[in-house]
Amino acid sequence: SLCAGGAPSLSYEELKDLKKTNVLHIDVRERWEIDRAGKIPASINIPLGELVEALQMDPAEFKEQYNQKMPAKSDPVVFSCLAGTRSKQALGFAKSLGFS
Repeated sequence: SLCAGGAPSLSYEELKDLKKTNVLHIDVRERWEIDRAGKIPASINIPLGELVEALQMDPAEFKEQYNQKMPAKSDPVVFSCLAGTRSKQALGFAKSLGFS
């Protein structure tokens, strides 16, 4: 299930269209879930328990740890998980840190 600021839920097709733009897709599932169920192409995995710390990292540290440019507070970001609960929590965390 997917979650984005303007639209709390996205369909798979909407996500595919968004991924053609410059959106950062963060999968907040645990690493073992990714290992078991597979990685979503062009997404980065930041487990929900690491997200608040990750979004406050120094950009160079973020790039080193996640092999991805750290998003600016105004960059489009999409969160996903398995059922939608964690992605909604992730959205709340990001908003509380000043992400729009």
